[in-house]
Amino acid sequence: MYSSSDMTGKTALITGAAAGLGKASALLLAQAGANLSLIDINNEGLEETAQAARTSGVEVLVQAIDLSNSQNCQLAVAKTIATFGRLDALCNVAAVMIPAHSDEMTDDAWDLTIAVNLTAPFKLIRAALPQLLEHQGAIVNVTSCAAFMGQAYLAAYSSTKAALTHMTKSLAMEYMHKPIRINAVAPGGMMTALASGLRNIKDPDPSLISRYSPLRGLVEIDEVAAMVAFLATDAANGYHGAIINIDKGITAG
Repeated sequence: MYSSSDMTGKTALITGAAAGLGKASALLLAQAGANLSLIDINNEGLEETAQAARTSGVEVLVQAIDLSNSQNCQLAVAKTIATFGRLDALCNVAAVMIPAHSDEMTDDAWDLTIAVNLTAPFKLIRAALPQLLEHQGAIVNVTSCAAFMGQAYLAAYSSTKAALTHMTKSLAMEYMHKPIRINAVAPGGMMTALASGLRNIKDPDPSLISRYSPLRGLVEIDEVAAMVAFLATDAANGYHGAIINIDKGITAG
């Protein structure tokens, strides 16, 4: 398990915080002492995460918003800063995965995937950068093993994760001489609601899906969350521009 440094008095904004990896990452940051700004479209799930986080003695702001509306990104960052007076870590965990045969994928499904997985992280980063630079903070993007390997029925999702991976590296280079750390975690398949969408494929070709089925099984959510939380803290001072694969070897060859 990765050891996160003390975040007492600091603030972390986590998207996708209602469940799964976002929730697990938020709770670890709360344990490290960070006040939290939690973002998700699922208000009920956010409230459950907030209640659990408050047991660590931290303050929590719940923002039930739709990140596909890009204006909400700037507003979410502004409200976080207005509430806590600062922002020290931005964790872009929220994602949409809509598996489909590409010739049947709708414009709405494509646009939603791009908006949540790629446009929202950039606009959150853009809004957060002044605060993160001032407080020598961190950006942690969650990409995917799908960024490094073609995956049938996931053209939109894989494209956004590859783009987010390269965005992370590009931003790391742009801010190489500035007091900020910008990294990403690229998990393999996890047992989350996001991954369950793969079951909705109509008449999939099993031989294609088996090509990216993990030989060692699914990745544990808590292990990925530990890396997200670690990278958000000063304990990860040596990391900048890193894309850390936690995929049980699926992208090894």
